[in-house]
Amino acid sequence: MNDDLKHWLEMLRSPAVNDRLVAVKTLQHLGDEETIDPLIIALKDENITVQKIAISALWEIANPVAIPALIECLGSGDTDIRTEAASALNELVTQDELLLLLDKLQSNDENIQLNILMLLRKIHDIQSLSDILPFLESKNPDLKEAAVTTLRYINQLEKCPQALNLIFDEEASVRRAAALTLEHLQDAEVITILCQALTNDSDWQVRRNATKSLAIHANNQAISALEIALNDEHWQVRKSAAQALQKIPDIQVMPRLIQALTDEYADVRKEAAIALGNLAHPNVINPLQQALDDPDKEVSIQAQRAIQKIQTDKKVSREQ
Repeated sequence: MNDDLKHWLEMLRSPAVNDRLVAVKTLQHLGDEETIDPLIIALKDENITVQKIAISALWEIANPVAIPALIECLGSGDTDIRTEAASALNELVTQDELLLLLDKLQSNDENIQLNILMLLRKIHDIQSLSDILPFLESKNPDLKEAAVTTLRYINQLEKCPQALNLIFDEEASVRRAAALTLEHLQDAEVITILCQALTNDSDWQVRRNATKSLAIHANNQAISALEIALNDEHWQVRKSAAQALQKIPDIQVMPRLIQALTDEYADVRKEAAIALGNLAHPNVINPLQQALDDPDKEVSIQAQRAIQKIQTDKKVSREQ
């Protein structure tokens, strides 16, 4: 260590906060690899501002040698420190740190556990699955929500029975996260469970998320539940139901989709027009023609496109 760095290191040990602030700001300005060790020392300073500057400096230097020290900051009692450290780590961690992260996940500190679960989303490695699963049964709803969300990012994960019942958890935030995660799973019960959540859950965001997942699965088994959802009290659920039915067109839902063309929300009317176009049934032409006069321009555009699609499909069918 050169004499200048020794000087700033001595100042980092000063009882005066201003001295330590000057020192850590100078080290940040230098941005040199040799400043890493002094900056790591500054992470343990009693002053929050000194710590934050040190985190920012190490983030800018971007040397993975600082990762273990930054992980310790995830257990800070200060929210800003945890947030800053998590942001830095999100850019710094790679597959090389997987075992370190999994080791830290065993910590008894819930703040560290929560942030590690989030960091694992960047690595995507199925090796982490066995370490994530216990958190699906955590008494802390934040940890449960983080764990079930992280499952979405795990490569090659097709089935996870432990995650299914979280869509019925007592905490709405957990149910919302689980509903979206079920989009990625292929367990035999997934469609049935999503339909139950769509038709029975009291939280509109859970119902909306369940609808979005059903749209991805595009399974005919969900048609009846999606038809019911077209009359949901919340417009975002009705919109998502219409979007899902675009992918699994079925004549059964035609009356409800036609009814949706008069929904009070333009977004719902627009998606219903697209879904009716995909039905390609002659009986939807008249309702779509009425929608051409919709006060919302996008609705009338989609109604026109739907009519053209039906007419084109009919023409092609005749020619064949």
